Amino acid sequence: MSNSVYDSSAFLPRTMRSLLIAVVLMVLSMPVVVQAAAVQVTVNVQNLAPTNSVSFTPLNLGFHQGIFDSFNIGQPANSALTPLAEVGDGSAWQSAFAAADATATLGTIGGVLQPGESLSANFLVDPILNPYFTFAAMAIPSNDFFIGNDSPTAFQLFDNAGNLQLTQINQTARQIWDAGSEVFDPATAAFLSGVDGSLNNPQNSVVSFNFAELAALNGLTTAAGYPFHSNLTADSQIYNISFEVSPVPEPQNVAMLIAGLLILVGVNMRRLQQAT
Repeated sequence: MSNSVYDSSAFLPRTMRSLLIAVVLMVLSMPVVVQAAAVQVTVNVQNLAPTNSVSFTPLNLGFHQGIFDSFNIGQPANSALTPLAEVGDGSAWQSAFAAADATATLGTIGGVLQPGESLSANFLVDPILNPYFTFAAMAIPSNDFFIGNDSPTAFQLFDNAGNLQLTQINQTARQIWDAGSEVFDPATAAFLSGVDGSLNNPQNSVVSFNFAELAALNGLTTAAGYPFHSNLTADSQIYNISFEVSPVPEPQNVAMLIAGLLILVGVNMRRLQQAT
């Protein structure tokens, strides 16, 4: 009836348009929210030191904006770096990093990394927001030796367009740091068998390069059970960090949601057509 309150011929097009518009808006908006600019970064670490030489505590790392300054050569180690350099505890370092750069992607890789061993981990990173990479790990056995970068902008992994431009970072023995916070003493060095590495004798000095003192630990048994022998020269390769990037897969539930909405549109269209 043309004068009926319910005019299906008019209602059908309006309903179809509303549902189709909803689906189109969902298709356009959902991928932007889910995918954003993030990429998956696989970080691989390898101990390249000679057999029975230095090991390393878990690698503490951060992808960031280039504003977190972990330490500076020629200056005293701060309270965040000291526990990492003396006993391998990176919790204070991580907290200081997060406080300095709230948008940074932070993490750790592995446990003790002995000579010849390698580990890897994946991180979700926004390459535009956090193009820089900073790291730190204690070199053991030692009192307060570590590896890391003293400039927050030393390693820019991604260019301004978000493309990976730095695929690896190599460390040699000459790049081992001495935090200057604890006096060198085999009786209190971390990662030696029968030694309490938490004990220390404050040195009150400054951060500097130093790998030569490690040779004074030759012949001592490490906590891992191997007899330590430095076998290092200034140019000895000791550590490698490499990076691989892959796109973040679109979650299947987005596609399923869109498919469900399309089915819903079809069902409603069929019912409305039957009603006419």
